[in-house]
Amino acid sequence: MERRTLLRAAVLGGSSAVFGGTLWRGAAHAAPAQPGTGPYGALGSADANGVRLPSGFTSRVIARSGQTVTGTSYTWHSAPDGGACYADGTGWIYVSNSEINPSGGTSAVKFSSAGAITGAYRILSGTRQNCAGGRTPWNTWLSCEEVSLGYVYETDPWGVNAAVRRDAMGRFKHEAAAADPVRKVVYLTEDETNGCLYRFVPTTWGSLSAGTLQVLVAGTATSGSFTWANVPDPDGSPTTTRTQVSGSKKFNGGEGCHYADDTVWFTTKGDNRVWQLNLNSGTYELAYDDSLVTSGTAPLTGVDNITGTSSGDLFVAEDGGNMEICVITPDDVITPFLRIDGQSGSEITGPAFSPDGSRLYFSSQRGTSGSSSGGITYEVKGPFRA
Repeated sequence: MERRTLLRAAVLGGSSAVFGGTLWRGAAHAAPAQPGTGPYGALGSADANGVRLPSGFTSRVIARSGQTVTGTSYTWHSAPDGGACYADGTGWIYVSNSEINPSGGTSAVKFSSAGAITGAYRILSGTRQNCAGGRTPWNTWLSCEEVSLGYVYETDPWGVNAAVRRDAMGRFKHEAAAADPVRKVVYLTEDETNGCLYRFVPTTWGSLSAGTLQVLVAGTATSGSFTWANVPDPDGSPTTTRTQVSGSKKFNGGEGCHYADDTVWFTTKGDNRVWQLNLNSGTYELAYDDSLVTSGTAPLTGVDNITGTSSGDLFVAEDGGNMEICVITPDDVITPFLRIDGQSGSEITGPAFSPDGSRLYFSSQRGTSGSSSGGITYEVKGPFRA
Protein backbone atom coordinates (compact mmCIF):
# COMPACT_ATOMS: atom_id res chain seq x y z
CA MET A 1 0.00 0.00 0.00
CA GLU A 2 1.10 3.53 -0.69
CA ARG A 3 2.24 5.90 2.04
CA ARG A 4 1.66 9.62 1.91
CA THR A 5 1.48 12.74 4.04
CA LEU A 6 -1.89 13.86 5.31
CA LEU A 7 -2.50 17.57 4.93
CA ARG A 8 -5.90 17.63 6.54
CA ALA A 9 -7.86 15.26 8.74
CA ALA A 10 -11.28 15.75 10.22
CA VAL A 11 -12.16 15.71 13.88
CA LEU A 12 -15.53 14.03 13.70
CA GLY A 13 -17.83 14.93 16.53
CA GLY A 14 -15.78 18.08 17.14
CA SER A 15 -16.20 21.61 15.94
CA SER A 16 -13.45 22.09 13.40
CA ALA A 17 -10.88 20.41 11.19
CA VAL A 18 -7.33 19.54 12.17
CA PHE A 19 -4.40 20.64 10.05
CA GLY A 20 -0.77 19.64 10.05
CA GLY A 21 -0.86 16.03 11.17
CA THR A 22 0.61 13.18 9.19
CA LEU A 23 -1.06 9.91 8.34
CA TRP A 24 -0.36 7.06 5.95
CA ARG A 25 -3.27 5.95 3.81
CA GLY A 26 -4.35 4.93 0.33
CA ALA A 27 -3.52 5.94 -3.18
CA ALA A 28 -5.71 9.01 -3.62
CA HIS A 29 -6.18 12.08 -1.45
CA ALA A 30 -9.69 12.18 -0.10
CA ALA A 31 -11.43 15.44 0.69
CA PRO A 32 -11.53 16.11 4.44
CA ALA A 33 -14.60 14.61 6.05
CA GLN A 34 -17.17 16.71 7.83
CA PRO A 35 -18.24 16.38 11.48
CA GLY A 36 -20.40 13.30 11.95
CA THR A 37 -19.68 11.79 8.53
CA GLY A 38 -17.21 9.05 9.50
CA PRO A 39 -17.63 5.41 8.49
CA TYR A 40 -19.99 4.69 11.37
CA GLY A 41 -21.56 8.07 12.10
CA ALA A 42 -21.83 10.03 15.32
CA LEU A 43 -21.86 8.46 18.78
CA GLY A 44 -25.25 8.02 20.38
CA SER A 45 -26.25 8.31 24.02
CA ALA A 46 -24.72 5.96 26.56
CA ASP A 47 -26.39 2.54 26.68
CA ALA A 48 -27.17 0.53 29.82
CA ASN A 49 -23.46 -0.36 30.08
CA GLY A 50 -22.34 3.25 29.88
CA VAL A 51 -20.98 2.80 26.35
CA ARG A 52 -21.68 5.35 23.62
CA LEU A 53 -21.80 3.74 20.18
CA PRO A 54 -22.79 4.62 16.62
CA SER A 55 -26.23 3.57 15.40
CA GLY A 56 -26.55 -0.16 14.72
CA PHE A 57 -24.03 -1.26 17.36
CA THR A 58 -24.73 -2.84 20.75
CA SER A 59 -22.58 -3.68 23.77
CA ARG A 60 -22.60 -6.33 26.48
CA VAL A 61 -20.43 -7.00 29.51
CA ILE A 62 -18.79 -10.42 29.29
CA ALA A 63 -16.73 -10.33 32.50
CA ARG A 64 -16.03 -8.29 35.63
CA SER A 65 -12.93 -8.50 37.82
CA GLY A 66 -13.52 -10.57 40.95
CA GLN A 67 -16.75 -12.06 39.61
CA THR A 68 -17.43 -15.35 37.86
CA VAL A 69 -17.69 -15.17 34.09
CA THR A 70 -21.31 -15.72 33.01
CA GLY A 71 -22.15 -19.41 32.70
CA THR A 72 -18.85 -20.52 34.24
CA SER A 73 -17.28 -20.99 37.67
CA TYR A 74 -14.14 -19.04 36.70
CA THR A 75 -13.38 -15.75 38.48
CA TRP A 76 -12.18 -13.02 36.10
CA HIS A 77 -8.84 -11.39 36.81
CA SER A 78 -8.15 -7.85 38.00
CA ALA A 79 -6.79 -5.08 35.75
CA PRO A 80 -7.58 -6.68 32.37
CA ASP A 81 -5.19 -5.40 29.72
CA GLY A 82 -3.91 -6.59 26.31
CA GLY A 83 -5.91 -9.20 24.41
CA ALA A 84 -6.45 -11.09 21.17
CA CYS A 85 -8.98 -13.42 19.51
CA TYR A 86 -8.47 -16.92 18.07
CA ALA A 87 -10.71 -19.08 15.90
CA ASP A 88 -11.92 -22.19 17.73
CA GLY A 89 -13.83 -24.37 15.29
CA THR A 90 -16.99 -22.41 14.56
CA GLY A 91 -16.49 -20.33 17.72
CA TRP A 92 -13.60 -18.30 19.07
CA ILE A 93 -11.51 -17.48 22.13
CA TYR A 94 -10.64 -14.08 23.62
CA VAL A 95 -7.50 -13.94 25.79
CA SER A 96 -6.81 -11.13 28.26
CA ASN A 97 -3.77 -10.21 30.33
CA SER A 98 -3.82 -9.11 33.97
CA GLU A 99 -1.65 -6.07 34.74
CA ILE A 100 -1.16 -6.95 38.41
CA ASN A 101 2.20 -7.09 40.18
CA PRO A 102 2.75 -9.56 41.72
CA SER A 103 0.56 -12.18 40.05
CA GLY A 104 -0.38 -10.99 36.59
CA GLY A 105 -0.98 -13.79 34.12
CA THR A 106 -3.57 -14.32 31.41
CA SER A 107 -7.13 -15.66 31.22
CA ALA A 108 -9.32 -16.79 28.31
CA VAL A 109 -13.03 -16.86 27.47
CA LYS A 110 -14.50 -19.29 24.91
CA PHE A 111 -17.50 -18.49 22.71
CA SER A 112 -19.80 -20.60 20.57
CA SER A 113 -20.55 -19.77 16.94
CA ALA A 114 -23.55 -17.78 18.17
CA GLY A 115 -21.43 -15.78 20.63
CA ALA A 116 -22.58 -17.57 23.79
CA ILE A 117 -19.92 -17.96 26.49
CA THR A 118 -19.04 -21.63 26.84
CA GLY A 119 -16.03 -21.53 29.17
CA ALA A 120 -13.36 -19.48 30.92
CA TYR A 121 -9.99 -20.50 32.35
CA ARG A 122 -6.41 -19.50 33.20
CA ILE A 123 -3.60 -19.91 30.65
CA LEU A 124 -0.72 -18.15 32.48
CA SER A 125 0.00 -17.69 36.21
CA GLY A 126 2.80 -16.57 38.49
CA THR A 127 4.08 -13.71 36.34
CA ARG A 128 4.28 -9.96 36.90
CA GLN A 129 2.22 -7.09 35.52
CA ASN A 130 1.28 -8.62 32.18
CA CYS A 131 0.37 -5.60 30.10
CA ALA A 132 0.03 -6.09 26.35
CA GLY A 133 1.44 -8.73 24.02
CA GLY A 134 0.67 -10.10 20.60
CA ARG A 135 -0.70 -12.98 18.60
CA THR A 136 1.57 -15.30 16.59
CA PRO A 137 0.75 -16.81 13.17
CA TRP A 138 0.89 -20.25 14.82
CA ASN A 139 -1.95 -19.28 17.19
CA THR A 140 -0.17 -18.64 20.46
CA TRP A 141 -0.39 -15.54 22.64
CA LEU A 142 2.75 -13.63 23.64
CA SER A 143 2.11 -12.17 27.09
CA CYS A 144 4.55 -9.41 28.03
CA GLU A 145 5.68 -8.31 31.50
CA GLU A 146 5.73 -4.53 31.90
CA VAL A 147 8.42 -4.48 34.60
CA SER A 148 12.15 -3.85 34.63
CA LEU A 149 13.87 -6.95 33.24
CA GLY A 150 10.49 -8.36 32.29
CA TYR A 151 10.04 -11.45 30.15
CA VAL A 152 7.83 -12.55 27.26
CA TYR A 153 5.77 -15.69 27.86
CA GLU A 154 4.35 -17.77 25.02
CA THR A 155 0.95 -19.14 26.01
CA ASP A 156 -1.65 -21.52 24.62
CA PRO A 157 -5.10 -19.86 24.23
CA TRP A 158 -6.71 -23.29 24.63
CA GLY A 159 -4.92 -23.87 27.93
CA VAL A 160 -3.69 -27.32 26.88
CA ASN A 161 0.04 -26.64 26.69
CA ALA A 162 1.96 -25.01 29.54
CA ALA A 163 3.18 -21.45 29.03
CA VAL A 164 6.88 -21.08 28.16
CA ARG A 165 9.16 -18.18 29.07
CA ARG A 166 10.98 -16.93 25.97
CA ASP A 167 14.30 -15.62 27.33
CA ALA A 168 15.82 -15.04 23.89
CA MET A 169 13.27 -12.26 23.25
CA GLY A 170 15.08 -10.08 25.79
CA ARG A 171 14.57 -8.74 29.27
CA PHE A 172 13.23 -5.20 29.46
CA LYS A 173 9.98 -3.38 30.26
CA HIS A 174 7.98 -5.19 27.60
CA GLU A 175 4.71 -3.78 26.30
CA ALA A 176 3.39 -5.18 23.01
CA ALA A 177 4.43 -7.58 20.26
CA ALA A 178 3.50 -7.89 16.58
CA ALA A 179 4.48 -10.78 14.30
CA ASP A 180 5.57 -10.15 10.72
CA PRO A 181 5.14 -13.39 8.70
CA VAL A 182 6.78 -11.89 5.61
CA ARG A 183 10.12 -11.08 7.21
CA LYS A 184 9.64 -13.79 9.86
CA VAL A 185 10.30 -11.51 12.83
CA VAL A 186 8.44 -10.22 15.90
CA TYR A 187 8.44 -6.48 16.73
CA LEU A 188 8.50 -5.47 20.41
CA THR A 189 7.78 -2.13 22.13
CA GLU A 190 9.36 -0.93 25.39
CA ASP A 191 7.47 1.16 27.95
CA GLU A 192 10.24 3.51 29.07
CA THR A 193 10.54 7.26 28.56
CA ASN A 194 13.73 6.49 26.60
CA GLY A 195 12.59 3.11 25.31
CA CYS A 196 13.42 1.45 22.02
CA LEU A 197 11.68 -0.51 19.31
CA TYR A 198 13.04 -4.03 18.90
CA ARG A 199 12.60 -6.97 16.61
CA PHE A 200 13.28 -10.59 17.42
CA VAL A 201 14.59 -12.75 14.57
CA PRO A 202 13.92 -16.42 15.45
CA THR A 203 16.47 -18.99 14.38
CA THR A 204 13.52 -21.02 13.06
CA TRP A 205 10.25 -19.31 12.19
CA GLY A 206 7.52 -20.84 14.30
CA SER A 207 9.81 -21.34 17.30
CA LEU A 208 10.76 -18.55 19.71
CA SER A 209 13.20 -20.61 21.74
CA ALA A 210 16.28 -19.14 20.04
CA GLY A 211 17.13 -16.19 17.85
CA THR A 212 18.59 -12.69 17.70
CA LEU A 213 17.25 -9.57 19.42
CA GLN A 214 17.78 -6.39 17.40
CA VAL A 215 17.07 -2.71 18.05
CA LEU A 216 16.00 0.00 15.61
CA VAL A 217 18.77 2.49 14.82
CA ALA A 218 17.82 5.91 13.41
CA GLY A 219 18.30 9.64 13.85
CA THR A 220 16.51 11.92 16.28
CA ALA A 221 14.07 13.35 13.73
CA THR A 222 10.43 12.26 13.48
CA SER A 223 11.03 10.72 10.06
CA GLY A 224 13.86 9.18 8.12
CA SER A 225 15.53 5.89 7.33
CA PHE A 226 16.31 3.14 9.82
CA THR A 227 18.41 0.01 10.22
CA TRP A 228 18.53 -2.82 12.74
CA ALA A 229 21.48 -3.67 15.01
CA ASN A 230 22.02 -6.71 17.22
CA VAL A 231 21.62 -6.22 20.97
CA PRO A 232 24.83 -7.72 22.43
CA ASP A 233 23.25 -8.87 25.72
CA PRO A 234 19.47 -9.48 25.50
CA ASP A 235 19.49 -10.39 29.22
CA GLY A 236 19.69 -6.65 29.96
CA SER A 237 21.87 -6.97 33.05
CA PRO A 238 23.94 -5.18 34.16
CA THR A 239 23.46 -2.93 31.09
CA THR A 240 19.90 -2.33 29.92
CA THR A 241 19.07 -3.40 26.38
CA ARG A 242 18.05 0.15 25.41
CA THR A 243 21.53 1.55 26.21
CA GLN A 244 23.71 -1.13 24.61
CA VAL A 245 23.64 0.05 21.00
CA SER A 246 24.91 3.47 19.97
CA GLY A 247 22.38 5.28 17.78
CA SER A 248 19.36 3.25 18.89
CA LYS A 249 16.33 5.47 18.46
CA LYS A 250 14.49 6.44 21.64
CA PHE A 251 10.70 6.50 21.90
CA ASN A 252 8.75 8.06 24.75
CA GLY A 253 6.78 5.23 26.32
CA GLY A 254 6.19 2.51 23.74
CA GLU A 255 2.71 0.98 23.90
CA GLY A 256 0.60 -0.87 21.30
CA CYS A 257 2.04 -2.50 18.17
CA HIS A 258 0.29 -3.79 15.03
CA TYR A 259 1.61 -5.24 11.77
CA ALA A 260 -0.28 -5.14 8.45
CA ASP A 261 0.65 -4.88 4.78
CA ASP A 262 4.40 -4.31 5.16
CA THR A 263 3.81 -1.63 7.77
CA VAL A 264 4.32 -1.63 11.54
CA TRP A 265 2.14 0.73 13.54
CA PHE A 266 3.06 1.47 17.15
CA THR A 267 2.08 4.05 19.74
CA THR A 268 4.01 6.12 22.29
CA LYS A 269 2.05 7.42 25.26
CA GLY A 270 4.61 9.95 26.52
CA ASP A 271 4.14 12.19 23.49
CA ASN A 272 0.75 10.94 22.29
CA ARG A 273 1.93 9.69 18.90
CA VAL A 274 1.23 6.90 16.45
CA TRP A 275 4.30 5.88 14.44
CA GLN A 276 4.72 3.79 11.33
CA LEU A 277 7.58 1.79 9.92
CA ASN A 278 7.41 1.43 6.16
CA LEU A 279 9.23 -1.87 5.83
CA ASN A 280 9.57 -1.95 2.05
CA SER A 281 11.24 1.46 1.92
CA GLY A 282 13.11 1.16 5.22
CA THR A 283 11.72 4.45 6.50
CA TYR A 284 9.79 5.61 9.58
CA GLU A 285 7.55 8.58 10.22
CA LEU A 286 4.75 9.90 12.37
CA ALA A 287 1.29 8.65 11.58
CA TYR A 288 -0.43 10.83 14.18
CA ASP A 289 0.81 13.54 16.55
CA ASP A 290 -1.63 15.55 18.61
CA SER A 291 0.97 18.31 19.13
CA LEU A 292 0.65 19.13 15.43
CA VAL A 293 -3.04 19.91 15.79
CA THR A 294 -3.29 23.65 15.26
CA SER A 295 -7.06 24.08 15.22
CA GLY A 296 -9.87 22.54 17.22
CA THR A 297 -9.46 19.63 19.61
CA ALA A 298 -7.17 16.66 19.04
CA PRO A 299 -9.34 13.67 18.09
CA LEU A 300 -7.14 11.13 19.88
CA THR A 301 -5.41 11.53 23.24
CA GLY A 302 -3.75 9.06 25.59
CA VAL A 303 -2.80 6.65 22.78
CA ASP A 304 -2.32 3.06 23.93
CA ASN A 305 -3.28 -0.33 22.46
CA ILE A 306 -3.76 -0.52 18.70
CA THR A 307 -5.29 -3.07 16.35
CA GLY A 308 -6.53 -3.17 12.78
CA THR A 309 -9.13 -4.72 10.49
CA SER A 310 -9.15 -6.22 7.02
CA SER A 311 -10.69 -2.98 5.72
CA GLY A 312 -7.50 -1.12 6.63
CA ASP A 313 -9.04 0.70 9.59
CA LEU A 314 -6.87 1.18 12.68
CA PHE A 315 -8.53 1.14 16.11
CA VAL A 316 -6.59 2.96 18.83
CA ALA A 317 -7.59 2.70 22.52
CA GLU A 318 -7.10 5.60 24.91
CA ASP A 319 -5.41 5.45 28.30
CA GLY A 320 -7.47 8.16 29.94
CA GLY A 321 -8.26 10.83 27.39
CA ASN A 322 -12.01 10.71 26.73
CA MET A 323 -12.07 6.95 27.35
CA GLU A 324 -12.54 6.34 23.64
CA ILE A 325 -11.52 3.89 21.00
CA CYS A 326 -10.82 5.98 17.91
CA VAL A 327 -10.71 4.76 14.34
CA ILE A 328 -8.23 5.95 11.70
CA THR A 329 -9.61 5.05 8.29
CA PRO A 330 -7.84 4.45 4.94
CA ASP A 331 -9.19 7.79 3.68
CA ASP A 332 -7.60 9.81 6.49
CA VAL A 333 -10.56 10.22 8.84
CA ILE A 334 -9.86 10.15 12.58
CA THR A 335 -12.97 9.82 14.70
CA PRO A 336 -14.21 8.28 17.96
CA PHE A 337 -15.79 4.87 17.41
CA LEU A 338 -16.95 4.43 21.00
CA ARG A 339 -16.73 6.19 24.35
CA ILE A 340 -17.24 4.90 27.89
CA ASP A 341 -18.95 7.36 30.24
CA GLY A 342 -18.34 7.67 33.98
CA GLN A 343 -14.94 5.93 34.06
CA SER A 344 -12.42 8.76 33.89
CA GLY A 345 -10.12 6.96 36.36
CA SER A 346 -9.66 4.03 34.01
CA GLU A 347 -8.16 3.22 30.61
CA ILE A 348 -9.34 1.19 27.62
CA THR A 349 -7.28 -1.92 26.93
CA GLY A 350 -7.12 -5.08 24.83
CA PRO A 351 -9.08 -4.22 21.66
CA ALA A 352 -9.39 -7.31 19.43
CA PHE A 353 -11.84 -8.47 16.78
CA SER A 354 -13.52 -11.86 16.56
CA PRO A 355 -12.27 -13.95 13.61
CA ASP A 356 -15.22 -12.94 11.43
CA GLY A 357 -14.76 -9.26 12.26
CA SER A 358 -18.30 -8.79 13.59
CA ARG A 359 -17.44 -8.32 17.28
CA LEU A 360 -14.92 -6.12 19.08
CA TYR A 361 -13.63 -7.07 22.53
CA PHE A 362 -11.92 -4.67 24.94
CA SER A 363 -11.71 -3.84 28.65
CA SER A 364 -11.96 -0.87 30.95
CA GLN A 365 -9.03 -1.74 33.19
CA ARG A 366 -10.34 -0.11 36.39
CA GLY A 367 -14.02 0.40 35.59
CA THR A 368 -16.19 2.81 37.53
CA SER A 369 -14.30 2.30 40.79
CA GLY A 370 -10.92 3.44 39.49
CA SER A 371 -9.42 0.35 41.11
CA SER A 372 -7.70 -2.63 39.47
CA SER A 373 -10.31 -4.84 41.12
CA GLY A 374 -13.05 -3.04 39.19
CA GLY A 375 -12.11 -4.05 35.64
CA ILE A 376 -14.85 -4.66 33.07
CA THR A 377 -14.50 -6.57 29.79
CA TYR A 378 -16.91 -5.74 26.97
CA GLU A 379 -18.09 -6.98 23.61
CA VAL A 380 -19.42 -4.66 20.89
CA LYS A 381 -21.38 -6.19 18.02
CA GLY A 382 -22.48 -4.50 14.83
CA PRO A 383 -21.92 -3.75 11.14
CA PHE A 384 -18.14 -3.34 11.11
CA ARG A 385 -16.66 -2.70 7.68
CA ALA A 386 -15.34 -5.82 5.95
